[in-house]
Amino acid sequence: MFYQLARKFMFSRDAEWAHEFALNNLKKFTNTPLSMAWKQSLPNKPVDVLGLTFPNPVGLAAGLDKNGECIDAFGQMGFGFVEIGTVTPKGQSGNPKPRMFRIPEKNAIINRMGFNNHGVDNLVENVKASNYKGILGINIGKNKDTPNEQGHEDYVICMKKVYQYADYITVNISSPNTPGLRDLQFGDSLTVLLSAVKEQQTELQKIHKKYVPVLVKIAPDMDKVAIEQVVECIVNEGMDGIIATNTTLSRDAVKGLQHADEAGGLSGDPVRDMSTEVIRTIRTINKDIPIIGVGGISSAQAAKEKLEAGASLVQIYSNFIYQGPDLIKEIVTNL
Repeated sequence: MFYQLARKFMFSRDAEWAHEFALNNLKKFTNTPLSMAWKQSLPNKPVDVLGLTFPNPVGLAAGLDKNGECIDAFGQMGFGFVEIGTVTPKGQSGNPKPRMFRIPEKNAIINRMGFNNHGVDNLVENVKASNYKGILGINIGKNKDTPNEQGHEDYVICMKKVYQYADYITVNISSPNTPGLRDLQFGDSLTVLLSAVKEQQTELQKIHKKYVPVLVKIAPDMDKVAIEQVVECIVNEGMDGIIATNTTLSRDAVKGLQHADEAGGLSGDPVRDMSTEVIRTIRTINKDIPIIGVGGISSAQAAKEKLEAGASLVQIYSNFIYQGPDLIKEIVTNL
């Protein structure tokens, strides 16, 4: 009820303004009586994967809390895990505004944010200040002005800084909003990147005496051959899992609707079947690698599709914007 009222107000405003407004209020009221508006306790439905025990299989996808400012609030909503970021070595402002657009007819969002964030040092301070005791994923990327040939250096810088604070780390090479980033998903570029990441993981494990799994987040816009090549590289380089998928560049599902022609990545219901198909394809290629499924999860049934296709865990973002914390409860309760 509370969220429906809040949503009515926020949806009357610009999408990015509403996003910032929501985060600011979550941050401000987390440890006050007003947090009762979103706090909920959910049934325990543990999942053991990646060497970790997740209290339930529903997580918050990266991109909503880029700087890790509201970790406690999202934990209070009952998420089984929270992924923050994408974070880059240096803070950057991202692409020019406006850069986020709702397509309510399809429970969809188009964004071209461009990895706007305050930088990895700021994120680490926010993590240290939080009281969240649940599973925390930290999603890392490269700065826009770093050439692709040196991209691996940015990922290594971020890894070094977040490793001891993360339960898992996600290497984001699939955002469509940083020019050339998706090129890192293929061929020698991917091998060089993942090899550097693996080397760093091995080194950091010795330093911190703990093993932090590394996952790779991939795009939905690939054919079977491309998926096979990417999965083969991910496995060969010793990565621990895959997040499938990021946003799509396709506009087939939203043709003719307002904002459909805006540049950027499309998320929400239109990505549902695409991401499920990618999960299914990964699972036919490799029966063991852990997969986190994300894309268009609007109900327990949509989550079940991802799990039945081969995912061990799921994440929500766009439909969480449309439905609020009730969606977490509905999925966890009915799984």
